Amino acid sequence: MRAPDFWRGRAPLARLLAPLGALYGATVALKARHAKPVDPAIPVVCVGNLTAGGSGKTPVAIAVAEMLRAKGHRPYFLTRGYGGSEPGPVLASRGHSAAVMGDEALLLARTAPTIVARNRAAGAKLAREKGATIIVMDDGHQNFTLRKNLSLVVVDAETGFGNGFQIPAGPLREPVSQGLARADAVVLVGDGTPDLAGFRGPVLRAHLKPDGAPFAGKQIFAFAGIGRPEKFVASLEAGGATVTGSCFFADHHPYEEDEILQLKAIAGDAILVTTEKDFVRLTTSQREGIRVLKVTAAFDEPAVITALLDSIAPRP
Repeated sequence: MRAPDFWRGRAPLARLLAPLGALYGATVALKARHAKPVDPAIPVVCVGNLTAGGSGKTPVAIAVAEMLRAKGHRPYFLTRGYGGSEPGPVLASRGHSAAVMGDEALLLARTAPTIVARNRAAGAKLAREKGATIIVMDDGHQNFTLRKNLSLVVVDAETGFGNGFQIPAGPLREPVSQGLARADAVVLVGDGTPDLAGFRGPVLRAHLKPDGAPFAGKQIFAFAGIGRPEKFVASLEAGGATVTGSCFFADHHPYEEDEILQLKAIAGDAILVTTEKDFVRLTTSQREGIRVLKVTAAFDEPAVITALLDSIAPRP
C-alpha cells in the first residue's frame, strides 16, 4: 500500500482513527504474551520493523545473509511471501512469479535460498531439512511462532515512525516502546535521529547505496511501487542521473500490460528505470527496455553487526 498523507502528521482523520490503532497494537501485545515459539534447532536472525513498509528492511536482510555466508554459514531466508498466493512452506526460485511467491521472496532468492511460509515454524523446519545452518527472517518482528536468537529492528532514519499512531491512524504496527523492548539492536537506515523511546541496546547505522553509477549523466524516467519511492528517485539523482519524470504505484503493485505500455510511451527518449523489487514483478515481455537500479545496504560500522552475528552463530 502507499502510505496515506495523513500518516505524516496528526491530522483530524488520524486522531479519529487513533482508538482503532491502539486496539491494533494491543492485539500484537496479546499475541506476544501468549506465544509459544518453536525452537528450530538452528539460529534465527529476525530483520523486522515497526512500521508498514519503506524502512529498508529487505536490503538489510540481504546484507546480513551475505555477511553470514562470507563467514562460512549456509543462510536461508524465511519470509511470508507477502502479496503472493503460495501458503508454503516451499522453496522459492526465479522460475516462480511474484503473484505466487511475492516480490520480496523472489528478490531474496537472488542472494540465498528462500523459503516462503505463512507458518514460519514449518518454514524453518524445511530450511533446516534442506541444509540451512542459520535462518534470516525478512520481516517477522510481530510474528511470535518462532524462537529468535537476534532481533534487528530496521528504522527509516529520515521518516522515523511517522505521526506516531498505529495502523490505520498511522504507520506503526505497534507502539515504539513495545516493539523496541523485544529488539536486540536497532538499524537506522539513512540520515536522521528518530526518537527511539529510550532504547538502550546497540544502534547501528546503514545507508542504501547504488551499485555503481550506471545512469550518471543520463535522462531517466523513474517508476516504482514501493513503500518510499522518494528514496528511489533520490538514489538515482545521487548517482548523477537527471530524473525527467516519475510515476509511483502502491507497494507490491501488480503491473498490467497497458500500464507498462503507457509508461514506455510517457518516458519518450528517457531511460525507463525501476527498482529490483518492481522488476521481479514484471513479466519477461514487460521487462524489455526497462533498466534496474540495484542498491545495497552498507553498515557504517560493520564490526558491530559482525559481533552481534558472531554472538549467536560463531564461524563454522
